[in-house]
Amino acid sequence: MTESLFPDAVRDANAEPPYQPLAARMRPRTVTDILGQSHLLAPGKPLREILDCGKMHSMIFWGPPGVGKTTLARLLSQHVDAHFESISAVLSGVKEIRAAVEKAKLVQATGRTTVLFVDEVHRFNKSQQDAFLPYVEDGTIIFVGATTENPSFELNNALLSRARVYVLKSISPQELVQVLDRAIENDEFGYGHRKVKISDEGKESLAYAADGDARRLLNLLEMAIDLAEPIDEEEVVSDTVIKEILVGIPRRFDKGGEQFYDQISALHKSVRGSSPDGALYWFCRMIDGGCDPLYIARRVVRMASEDIGNADPRGLEISLNAWDVQKRLGSPEGELAVAQALVYLACAPKSNAVYTAFNETMRLVKESQSDEVPLHLRNAPTKLMKDLGYGEEYRYAHSYESGYAAGENYLPPELKDTTFYQPVNRGLEIKISEKLRHLRELDEREDWKRYE
Repeated sequence: MTESLFPDAVRDANAEPPYQPLAARMRPRTVTDILGQSHLLAPGKPLREILDCGKMHSMIFWGPPGVGKTTLARLLSQHVDAHFESISAVLSGVKEIRAAVEKAKLVQATGRTTVLFVDEVHRFNKSQQDAFLPYVEDGTIIFVGATTENPSFELNNALLSRARVYVLKSISPQELVQVLDRAIENDEFGYGHRKVKISDEGKESLAYAADGDARRLLNLLEMAIDLAEPIDEEEVVSDTVIKEILVGIPRRFDKGGEQFYDQISALHKSVRGSSPDGALYWFCRMIDGGCDPLYIARRVVRMASEDIGNADPRGLEISLNAWDVQKRLGSPEGELAVAQALVYLACAPKSNAVYTAFNETMRLVKESQSDEVPLHLRNAPTKLMKDLGYGEEYRYAHSYESGYAAGENYLPPELKDTTFYQPVNRGLEIKISEKLRHLRELDEREDWKRYE
């Protein structure tokens, strides 16, 4: 009965079937065909339990492109005998949501459930996401969203509370080689009838270039086979052809998404952890993925202040110089200067003393009252101000042989003796700490006034 509600478009029986990309033709047709995601589909794992019990709940699939989010949603719905309805948040709005819900209501009247799959669900705004809630609540639909972005940041709490989040992982190079072999050997949907030959090295190159994305892998394979050379009834894809196809193909990188922030976090933590190799690796990964080198250069300046600080003040100077070189020379010349700065910072002594002191001081300033500047620290350019005591009793540091007016207080009286900056015992801050300790010893001497 449901088939009559949603008939397929009538086609000419003699017409050639429309072209489908290899990735669409090789889409898994059963759950057992799916490679990867064993952490969800192996016996005893969450999605396997759905298959075993035959009951499905609303869920969010979070993972990188080409790992099977759409396919998995479709196959799960088939397994529980639910009608599958799909919309894309890129192309749809509230109108399309309502139309999908109306179809779901018709299906519900026949005794079946509808799985409403929403691809790129993070692209829907709050009101569009809210539009699903009543129908999830009353059972009209089982909601399945797919996203490449962190659901915690991109989806409403109301929607998240009604759906379980499943994290899908990138497909390993070894599993991608299996995907590639299936496509080459499959007679009905792949190239089994064409006797395609690719070396093991060529397959591995394609698998690594796909970077965990099965759809990307099959698109690359399709391109390679289009350039295959017929030799002795075989279609040979040479290693040379594969190298030509892979030239300039970047690693997976989302300039504004989760991967972007994960990788810049890894870069920063590598510098903080004194790993020049880690810093270089993540820097090159981001550059290879298309990140703006100037963005990284700005972050390097931040690292110099936050994690190296006064333990080695040259780090800030070198970082600013690298930023300037990147602006003046551009890529790729400027990137070497940024790499130089990253390695220097990674190898430098570390101190977050200034960073910690700054944050603590800002916290105190925001939480406390606005204390007035003590009279002795105020400037007195007019007679009235002098008469009011501005600048009175101020002791000029340069008037002392040591260049230090011992016992002078430069904070509001309420904060006297408060210490914010506490140097660490590393790098130049060792000497800074010794200097500050000496000055405090002078402050504590009862006879400091005799040095005036």
